[in-house]
Amino acid sequence: MELKRVVVTGIGGLSPIGNSIDEIFHNLTIGTSGSGSITRFDASSCKTRFACEVKNFDPSLYMDKKEVRKMDLFEQFAVAAATECLKDSHIDLESIDRERIGVIWGTGIGGLGSYEPEIRDFYQSGANVPRFSPFTIPKLIPNMAAGLISIKFGLCGISYATASACASSSHAIIDAVNYIRLGKSDMFITGGSEAPINVSAIGGFNAMKALSENNDEMESASRPFDASRDGFVMAEGGVAIMLEELEHAKKRGARIYAELCGCGITSDAYHLTAPHPEGRGTINVMKYAIEDAHIKPSDIDYINVHGTSTPIGDIIELASIQKLFGDDAYKINISSTKSMTGHMLGAAGAMEAVASIFAIQTGIIPPTINFKTLDEKIDGKLNLTLNEAQNRNVTYVLSNTFGFGGHNSTIIFKKYSE
Repeated sequence: MELKRVVVTGIGGLSPIGNSIDEIFHNLTIGTSGSGSITRFDASSCKTRFACEVKNFDPSLYMDKKEVRKMDLFEQFAVAAATECLKDSHIDLESIDRERIGVIWGTGIGGLGSYEPEIRDFYQSGANVPRFSPFTIPKLIPNMAAGLISIKFGLCGISYATASACASSSHAIIDAVNYIRLGKSDMFITGGSEAPINVSAIGGFNAMKALSENNDEMESASRPFDASRDGFVMAEGGVAIMLEELEHAKKRGARIYAELCGCGITSDAYHLTAPHPEGRGTINVMKYAIEDAHIKPSDIDYINVHGTSTPIGDIIELASIQKLFGDDAYKINISSTKSMTGHMLGAAGAMEAVASIFAIQTGIIPPTINFKTLDEKIDGKLNLTLNEAQNRNVTYVLSNTFGFGGHNSTIIFKKYSE
């Protein structure tokens, strides 16, 4: 059976570095930091008092105010990103078969921000009978973002959620690719959203010692590969991409951003939070994606790494790249766009898919910003695209996303050609 080809025909997103694709693309070029003081709650008693928040988000631009009250912020981000994605794809929903359009959406935490006050208010009330909002569960459960997108646009195809921590939206994208390849759907709105800037998430990740606590240099605290990095910077947002079967896209005259040609999924099967020290899962996931794309490691021009700015993770990921690519690793541009966006958790893979597409579209490699001094355990000969964007003709981009629990995913995009 010959698998169908899958292309990207639409993008929509709200991120800490922009609330439109044009704004996101621009800020990826100039190396903008999205980090600043937390405004979503009083973080004065937290070890970490900063994050990468979405700025000036107005959900009423995308949905009725009554709908807004029924949704958690992660769901609002999802609907907004999907709305922008559909607009960008120039699809006339009235003229196509909506049973052939699906929604697969990733989130790592779901509606924790809405659940937290419901529980707090109940216990503080001293009530003997549980009394909660009727929207408590719809705001909480991870699948509801996919459901709300399907409902809003009447999309009757395959619809569900993926939840694999930070790999959630990458797994959503990979699932969507495979359904299209097999002819089960023509199109998917896929991606992910996350709204984790609340007391529970910040406090919980602080307890794990995963977050940066560099409150004195919050704007530059996300500094992958730097000797002084001390953890990731929490981020929020939602990013959607439209995946479409190639012939379907050509028939309707769609603009094609890139082709998605390779996917890989593995498990470290090692530890709750730490990557396998020998890079077992990370090496294999890149290898499988390259094999799936029917290319050689030397064909890759740019790697958008997971690169969270954690002391262990950055080193193991780069070592894995060197083990797999050998001397070709020195010819590849590498960068971590989390230095700008922070870590959007379940939405990270989708955000970095967009950064990968950006590199193909523009011939600009987005930089790893906030860099000062290289960690002595990292090979200084690697091109980590430090502090400034670099120009390069880009044909193939490999994007890594890894999640707590050992969930690994790799996606490869290529410049579209007939």
